[in-house]
Amino acid sequence: MDGARRAFLADGFDGASMNEIAAAAGVSKGTLYAYYPSKAALFEALVREDRRAQAERLAPYDYEGPAEEVLMRLGVSVMELMLEPAHVEQVRIVTGAAAKFPEIGRAFYEAGPLFGQKKLAHWLARRVEAGELAIADVDLASVQFFNLAQGALFKRMLFDGAATPTREEIVATVQSATAVFLAAYRAR
Repeated sequence: MDGARRAFLADGFDGASMNEIAAAAGVSKGTLYAYYPSKAALFEALVREDRRAQAERLAPYDYEGPAEEVLMRLGVSVMELMLEPAHVEQVRIVTGAAAKFPEIGRAFYEAGPLFGQKKLAHWLARRVEAGELAIADVDLASVQFFNLAQGALFKRMLFDGAATPTREEIVATVQSATAVFLAAYRAR
């Protein structure tokens, strides 16, 4: 996977050949095809692996405490992962490949954004049951929180090639997102 990741990040989906991937991985092309029937299948497996690894980095996350503190910790952690240059580059590659290989886009979405949204929705539902939050649709609210937490930071890197935001920029954006979110959903 490390060799495939290097080749795809260096040359993009279309530019990376199975020969280059095999060389970067230190295996034969036949070995690659024994595990992955196509370059698309290999890239899909890589996407799922990378999203799983990111999810594991958030798994030990402490979801206890006041909603404002939890949302801040979650938002900052997620944004630090999303704003890693390798992640931004992978999003670009996935976006370019998804039109021709929708299974790649689906794999990225299911293992990344959808996984995180479901995890947050579950936490929000528990906070609604406890009377801390008043949310009619926790699935929609989880999407809203993540979109607010991104602010312009992710899109600026993705489309404009801006430098990775500072921790201070990330914290300020997530603080604003948390304030807006809780203004809408805190139980009165």
